[in-house]
Amino acid sequence: MRVNDIRTLFFNFFASKGHKILNSAPMVMQNDSTLMFTNAGMNQFKDIILGEAQAEELNVANTQKCLRVSGKHNDLEEVGHDTYHHTMFEMLGSWSFGDYFKEQAIDLAWDFLVKNCNLDVDRIYVTVFEGTDNGKFPKDNESFNIWKKYLPQNRILNGSSKDNFWSMGAKGPCGPCSEIHYDNRENNEREKECGSHLINKDHPQVIEIWNLVFMQYNQSTDGTFSKLSTYHVDTGMGLERLAMIMQGVKSNYDTDVFQAIIKEISKHSGFQYGSEKKKDIAMRVISDHIRAISFSIAEGQLPSNTKAGYVIRRILRRAVRYAYTFLNIKEPYLFNLVNVLVKNMEGYFPELKAQNKLITDVIKEEEESFLKTLDLGLKRIEQIKLTVKDIVSGKQVFELYDTFGFPKDLTSLILAESNMRFNEEEFDSYMQEQKERSKNLSQIKTGEWEILVEDDVEEFVGYNTNEVEVTITKFRNVVSQNKLLYQIVFNVTPFYAEGGGQVGDVGVIKNKNESIKIIDTKNENGLIIHYVDELPKNLSDKFIATVDSDFRTSCSRNHTATHLLHHSLRNILGDHVVQKGSLVNSQYLRFDFTHFSKIEASLLQKIENDVNEKILQNIKLEVFNNLPLSQAKEMGAMMLFSEKYNDVVRMIQFDKSKELCGGTHVNATGEIGMFKILSEGSIASGIRRIEAITAMGTLSYFNQIEDTLKDISHLVKSNDLKSGILQLINSNKELEKKLASLKGKNSESEAKNLLECCVKYCEKNNLR
Repeated sequence: MRVNDIRTLFFNFFASKGHKILNSAPMVMQNDSTLMFTNAGMNQFKDIILGEAQAEELNVANTQKCLRVSGKHNDLEEVGHDTYHHTMFEMLGSWSFGDYFKEQAIDLAWDFLVKNCNLDVDRIYVTVFEGTDNGKFPKDNESFNIWKKYLPQNRILNGSSKDNFWSMGAKGPCGPCSEIHYDNRENNEREKECGSHLINKDHPQVIEIWNLVFMQYNQSTDGTFSKLSTYHVDTGMGLERLAMIMQGVKSNYDTDVFQAIIKEISKHSGFQYGSEKKKDIAMRVISDHIRAISFSIAEGQLPSNTKAGYVIRRILRRAVRYAYTFLNIKEPYLFNLVNVLVKNMEGYFPELKAQNKLITDVIKEEEESFLKTLDLGLKRIEQIKLTVKDIVSGKQVFELYDTFGFPKDLTSLILAESNMRFNEEEFDSYMQEQKERSKNLSQIKTGEWEILVEDDVEEFVGYNTNEVEVTITKFRNVVSQNKLLYQIVFNVTPFYAEGGGQVGDVGVIKNKNESIKIIDTKNENGLIIHYVDELPKNLSDKFIATVDSDFRTSCSRNHTATHLLHHSLRNILGDHVVQKGSLVNSQYLRFDFTHFSKIEASLLQKIENDVNEKILQNIKLEVFNNLPLSQAKEMGAMMLFSEKYNDVVRMIQFDKSKELCGGTHVNATGEIGMFKILSEGSIASGIRRIEAITAMGTLSYFNQIEDTLKDISHLVKSNDLKSGILQLINSNKELEKKLASLKGKNSESEAKNLLECCVKYCEKNNLR
């Protein structure tokens, strides 16, 4: 059964059991400062699990794109070297938010694996939480007894806290979990040693395939635990591992997920897969990495030198190095594999096909860039190897990173191939020094929330009013840019929280006793958080919250102009134009989009004129609130692959421009006044950026130009600036010619004088 069929089988099964099938959330995380990438299926449901949002559906299932190459979940070093680790993988998941619990979760898992996937029951083992020695948590006898319906006791094994107790972090929901393992070894190996001895021992053929997490406790910051009021089920199964078993092979890389790519690499390199260990590893690394890189770029995360972008660049450079060293591929090649990947996966992930050209161009450019320094870097490593015995200094490894762009894990891998290592502590100290020099001052440290009023729902009413009476429900302190600030949450708010490219509102809360400025508004896990630099003296008072209407109006003008610009770009340049980022504030707008060449001045003028024509038409705003996502699609709304949409959405329409958007907008395009493009240029391969202004910003821009032209007119003493400046230029050229001529004559005269002096000196001293 091919992977696409297995995925469908999973969906059909859980749909038949009353689960809503959801699309995968983006792999590149949005609006979560704690994660760069989705590394587990539960990430998108964090606010539900934390009790900060209500579940729209109690029982859901999906496949989730996950990436594990940073933080505590880092599988990068194992990828390609074994048969089952990956950078990106698909997690088949099912959840129940307060509906069913352990028994039904176990029943469903067994039913799917045995009755639908036809797995061999004799090869299945499960683990249950064994409890803690200190008595804090008992053994999970409930799960143990449920499993006894299906398996003999000798295949229901105790698992430690490390393997069988799940927690979100140092605080928050947690609970025991039950893992399902499968013994995929040949029968003769199984006869020699019982599979129960190999569970959680990193055996490549005795592997965990499904984890059933039962969230029933809440951990406080002081380390104490309490029972949750609502229990949740969170299960996750590796699609690639299940495919390996169902396709009767011994490696994830032998499944149809990777084989098409590996065959293409084998054909190009001339090396047969399965003939030599190092070359096999290289092909596995490349086939894995090209998938992770392609999905990341499709979602808008381009390779760069910071944060998530650097992670993608590391993965790509690791793949390039394996191709270069072990497959003798010295030229850009990996970008050719994107078409193979797209063909294999576009059925369920249409973003790959839609972004095919962008992905290909970005990877090719990155390959070309790294290959220029790769050879020099490898030669430098060989020189270093000759000067040291076994431990390379951290400084030298840092220089490889800083000069040749070698990530430390890539250097570590190359050194390990010669049984060498480096001083990681020293390297980290150099990296820390560099980070301190370029420290991102926007990073913030937050304290604990102080709850004033229990309130489950914070309602945003800012679409309809700029002013409302509010009560503070909770607050906490926060250190930002070495300055102490406070975050406060209201029961209801007119302040728009930063999102969709639009900056957060500013304004004031006041009553008869005091007035407090709101200096920013942001969204965090569904909470609208208001930043202030001082707290009210009496936090229990009621306040009138008022948005700065001039600021809001300017932002709204620029936001609407962004929608009009997007629509014009697609009409004039083509449907390949897709938004890749935006910034909308009160001063200007910035719009990033896919396009593969510089936009000529005449075409840029046409785009600007098109937007201004829409402004002059004074097109009325149409807002569709609580619109079913399926209906929005039918109506032609623009949707971004980097966004995770709810089943019910808000659509903004100005004539033929239709976008899903939570931002604020003008009531009619005429309110924008005028639109002016200030700049257009490239910010990455295949990504262009336009910056523009509207309304009073445009008027100020033209006034400034007019003042400059008047000053020039006075300087050239002519109202006809063009002829005046041309006259100045011609006059300057004539003066330069005269100056050059005078310099030539002076040089000739000085040479004659010098010669005469020499002759006289020689005659006087009888010299020839």
